[in-house]
Amino acid sequence: MSVEVVKYLSVGLVMLSTIGAAYAVGKIGAAGLDGMARNPEASGSLLTAMILAIAFAEALAIYALVVAFLILFA
Repeated sequence: MSVEVVKYLSVGLVMLSTIGAAYAVGKIGAAGLDGMARNPEASGSLLTAMILAIAFAEALAIYALVVAFLILFA
């Protein structure tokens, strides 16, 4: 295998981690909306916690993208 093939395969493997981030965002959103539907009075604190958790999950996807770019262009 050449270096280019290994580089592209490793970038593909790194970007597979974005599937986990997408799954996490979906689960967090579903759980947050379920919690708001069950207890509308606590929707403010649930929304804040949900947005914070979604931001952390998306940060993992952005880190994976940065690592993929480093592998690809370094």
